[in-house]
Amino acid sequence: MITRRQLLKTTAAAYATSFAMPALASGAKIKIGYVTPQSGPLSAFAQADSYMVSKFLESAKSLGLDVEVIVKDSQSNPNRAAEVAKELISRDEVNLILVASTPETTNPVCAIAESEEVPVISSVAPWQPWFIGQQGNPADPGSWQEFDYVYHFFWGLEDNVSVFLNMWNSLDTNKKVGALWPNDGDGNAWGSDVGMPPAAKAAGYQLTDPGRYQNLTDDFSAQINAFKQAGCDIFTGIPIPPDFTTFWTQAAQQGFKPKIVSIAKALLFPESVVALGDLGHNLTAEIYWSPAFPYKSSLTGESSAELADGFSKAAKRQWTQPVGFTHALFELAADVLKRASDPTDGEAIVEAISATNLDTVVGNIKWGKDNVPPFARKNVAKTPLVGGQWRRKSDGTFDLVIVENANAPEIPLGGKLELLG
Repeated sequence: MITRRQLLKTTAAAYATSFAMPALASGAKIKIGYVTPQSGPLSAFAQADSYMVSKFLESAKSLGLDVEVIVKDSQSNPNRAAEVAKELISRDEVNLILVASTPETTNPVCAIAESEEVPVISSVAPWQPWFIGQQGNPADPGSWQEFDYVYHFFWGLEDNVSVFLNMWNSLDTNKKVGALWPNDGDGNAWGSDVGMPPAAKAAGYQLTDPGRYQNLTDDFSAQINAFKQAGCDIFTGIPIPPDFTTFWTQAAQQGFKPKIVSIAKALLFPESVVALGDLGHNLTAEIYWSPAFPYKSSLTGESSAELADGFSKAAKRQWTQPVGFTHALFELAADVLKRASDPTDGEAIVEAISATNLDTVVGNIKWGKDNVPPFARKNVAKTPLVGGQWRRKSDGTFDLVIVENANAPEIPLGGKLELLG
């Protein structure tokens, strides 16, 4: 089946002798599609979208780039994510797609774009569920293939697991861990042989895994009872924010009191923690970006602290971790479009993406580094990750304090890890 891009190339070749003027010289606008979950249970990931898009458009104008950003809402639904990707490609005819926030958003968009040969820069999903989840047979590593048009930057499960284990190892516990993993891309990856179980076992921890549950579950009594019966001092998982609120509230009511709680994804957002009140104090999570990170924007020159402060003032809300990565997506877009020989041509954009070596507000982005396994190295660039703990202040708000940085010592600590209670 001929793709839209192949058709465009064939048509362009047919008219080459009579229309040789470069696309940009003819006044063509560069179109960028941007897909995130702006509504639904994952909407917290998109809080910085409007602010960062406006900053990018201002910067692009100063760089002399005639750019339009077409924003699409995945509605936190994989099927909708695929639909809007098709719209961006077939109807809007975008030159580049940016996509972020969990495999349920990134993977459908990247799969559609790869099949249609449209370049994508993706982020805010651990690289394993992103890369492996898009393979025809995720269970057969021998069948995994590199991608030609889609590129991803973020950390991996091994980094998050390492951060959590580093925190747990610093405390006195019975090394019994209760694990809450949903039946989605993140949960299935975390509970698999490339996720938490083998690493925890190797470190001497005993996992209690009561099985996958469906997102937006309203009763976690079975899981709570399993963790209580196993005597778990540690609780971990990767639920969506509303599910963790439900679980942790019910856990308090039913007497499950672990010494440390380390939750990926759900505890990224201050609103989720504030809603818990006293129950939010000293919960731990991964930190993939904060104002304390020692990096600055290649697009605006702002430090991490300045970027967070600008967002907070404009949005009148506390900074969140996706602020940094939303901005970094547009940093990469600007850098790629500046370097591409023709920023309206997919092949030229892919060539520029693959050659990226950019210091951004989330760290250096470069594909092909040896800190990624060879099978994914072409398409995955890793970023640093540290551990944090939410501390409740007297006014009821929370600070996210960096308490573990063994894998990224250049990122300064802000405090010492404390037990719950």
